[in-house]
Amino acid sequence: MSSFWSNYIIILTVLNIVGCLWLIKWASKKRKGEASEGEVTGHVWDGNLEELNNPMPRWWLWLFYITIIFSAFYLWLYPGLGNVEGAFKWTQVGQYEDEVAQADKQYGPLFAKYAATPITELAKDKKAKAIGQRLFLTYCSTCHGSDAKGAPGFPNLADKDWLYGGSPESIKESILNGRSGVMPAMGAALGGDKGIDEVVSYVQSLSGRKTDAAETKAGKAKFEMMCAACHQKSGEGNTTLGAANLTDTIWLYGGSAGAIKKVITEGRNGQMPAHKNFLGEDKSHLLAAYVYSLSQ
Repeated sequence: MSSFWSNYIIILTVLNIVGCLWLIKWASKKRKGEASEGEVTGHVWDGNLEELNNPMPRWWLWLFYITIIFSAFYLWLYPGLGNVEGAFKWTQVGQYEDEVAQADKQYGPLFAKYAATPITELAKDKKAKAIGQRLFLTYCSTCHGSDAKGAPGFPNLADKDWLYGGSPESIKESILNGRSGVMPAMGAALGGDKGIDEVVSYVQSLSGRKTDAAETKAGKAKFEMMCAACHQKSGEGNTTLGAANLTDTIWLYGGSAGAIKKVITEGRNGQMPAHKNFLGEDKSHLLAAYVYSLSQ
């Protein structure tokens, strides 16, 4: 936080505390001409309903003062005044790291034990899969869904179609180091709508759909020239690059003509975040075993 914003927070916080103290003092002060305690203030409703001057109880007033004292004491112990650390030097990051260290100390040996077992064997171990599932639900279900069947733009992990390969090693690599997939925008390179529609027609034909023969033929020539470098001439994709297989009926962003055209025209950027520094090697190993089991 910059010194300007730190000072801004400090001034604003202190002024609020002082302002509350002044307001309490001002509200509890007896004013000239004010009725004495227990006397009628002069306000009358419904003929005989009179308001008496009954100030708040002293214990209630002191509660306000105690809260102000507590706030000052709290701000001395903990950070709350901009960049001032506080006497305890507490930070949420430090508390998180302490909790992680305690959890690693308690559960680390368990994960280490599983890390020594091959992923293919863990995928058959019910207890290991149950732990892996809990890791998945905590860290992966937001994108891939609680059933791991994904959503538009997020791969289905429960089938046998893999962008980067479905071997235990490939899955673990994806979890540890993440993936960054790029489908460049090809609209201009294909010569506009006509060229795009031709390639769309050919791509649809790769998965067995009926298309216009002449358009498909023209699209094939363009595909082999502009797209085969990543998706291969056959359209079966390339797991080294994360290029999708276009010959099946599984589509990451949808398989309609409009969805395919949008991908070709505008391109796509897919990002799978790396979890190595967050989960560590052992937990990632167990998580990979669970993900691997889903497609077996």
